[in-house]
Amino acid sequence: MRIVILFRMALVLLAVSLSAQYPVFRGNPAEVDFSRKIRDWDGFGFNYVETAQTVDYAADPKDYGGFSILSGESRREIIDLVFGEEGLKVCLVKMFLDPFHQSESGGPYDHETSTRNMRLFVHMGLEKSRARGADLSIITTLYGPPPYITLQKFMRGRDLDPERKGDLANYMIDWIKFLKEKEKFPVDYISLHNEGEDWERWPWDGKAGFAHAGQDYNMYWPPEQVNDFLIRMRPMLDEAGLKDVQVTNGEPTNWYRFSFWGYADALASDGNALRNLGIVTSHGFYVGGYENRWYGSHTCAGIQKLREKRPGLKAWVTSTSWSKMDARFVKEIWGNIYEAQVNGLIPWAGIQRPPLWIGGDPNPGCAFNVSEDGTYSVRPGYYFYKQVSRAGQAGMAVAHTLSGDSEMPVIAFSANGTDNPDAFIVANTSESWAKPIVLPIRGTKAGAFRAYRTDGQDDLYRDLGVFEVRNGEIYYKAPVNSVTTFFAEK
Repeated sequence: MRIVILFRMALVLLAVSLSAQYPVFRGNPAEVDFSRKIRDWDGFGFNYVETAQTVDYAADPKDYGGFSILSGESRREIIDLVFGEEGLKVCLVKMFLDPFHQSESGGPYDHETSTRNMRLFVHMGLEKSRARGADLSIITTLYGPPPYITLQKFMRGRDLDPERKGDLANYMIDWIKFLKEKEKFPVDYISLHNEGEDWERWPWDGKAGFAHAGQDYNMYWPPEQVNDFLIRMRPMLDEAGLKDVQVTNGEPTNWYRFSFWGYADALASDGNALRNLGIVTSHGFYVGGYENRWYGSHTCAGIQKLREKRPGLKAWVTSTSWSKMDARFVKEIWGNIYEAQVNGLIPWAGIQRPPLWIGGDPNPGCAFNVSEDGTYSVRPGYYFYKQVSRAGQAGMAVAHTLSGDSEMPVIAFSANGTDNPDAFIVANTSESWAKPIVLPIRGTKAGAFRAYRTDGQDDLYRDLGVFEVRNGEIYYKAPVNSVTTFFAEK
């Protein structure tokens, strides 16, 4: 009997010894540590797309964002939902420069006709943001040049006419001056192109191309041309009195193409171009699998290559899918933040008027749809985006997270000296299982967090009340296809 008792005591001592070395398994090994700052965060953004497909604006004007057919009351409601204190509280705005601002070299610029509704959206958003003590940072992107600037001399011509480099630079600069001096917009960046890496949008001779309705605007931008304009634009901007506007590398379709199609390598090997690079920009569309040419991962290889030479260089996602307007949308955002390692994110067109995109928008997810009867609807994408956009405000920092379940990404933002509360987001992308998670919470003074949840059905940013931090942890069970944001209680 004594031997049995001694044996049991030995087992107990062994268990205690092992538990001192290894934690007892309690499910998904996860954590949030606000004291471990990963990088500065510039915020989330919004993109109002006005002129996107038409090849003849006089005959076929378009307002894809739909403000032109909404009442003043509906416009104000949407502005409040995007920029207001209880809305998305976005910090970044993307504005396109379409091909209809000049028809010939040396001719007059018309920056107003094809941009009325986009500018109205930004004016109202800026006023709403400043009324609550915030501000916006604007990036404007060359969607496509006027036909005369291309070798092909038609809309969506593939190649830049070498004799028109100065015309193209001036086209962009005059637009920036208009936005800053006449519109009083806080424009910080000019982006050189929209998916200009995708040479397969044109036949090899470049003569036919997509010179018809049904495609958005592009021009082919090889890496050497990007570098040339980074070097060319800086002194021209300075001379125009735009020293505070920085130039980006343009916007490839995804981070994989930026990293491995020659763009990061070209920048890394050209000190003058890299010196003039304001921030790194790319679209952040994710496509898994290797079966087609659209493959695109959230690789950080290209960004890291440049940061080795320019420590602290920032990167923004300037367009990305709303996925199916579900928890996987937030997983894609997680990938851009923690895998691609960006400092800001703006999804593709947040407000859409579906009939105006010929053949249907390949990325139809959004925050709002505008109907042809002049009404609008708030889509599930709005509420899923609200889970992250309110949590990650400008000036905060991306904080360390860990999750041992690939269906449960965790995103965290620390206050980083701002008045914003520490916040973290838990997503469950599973469509089958509610998932429990025990989260050790470190690096914050908060003893409790208020939670809000979206599942796309019953819960649309629903207030779940306050969760106390007990023994340094928060326990939570995330429903299927849900995203929950926890804000530190002050």
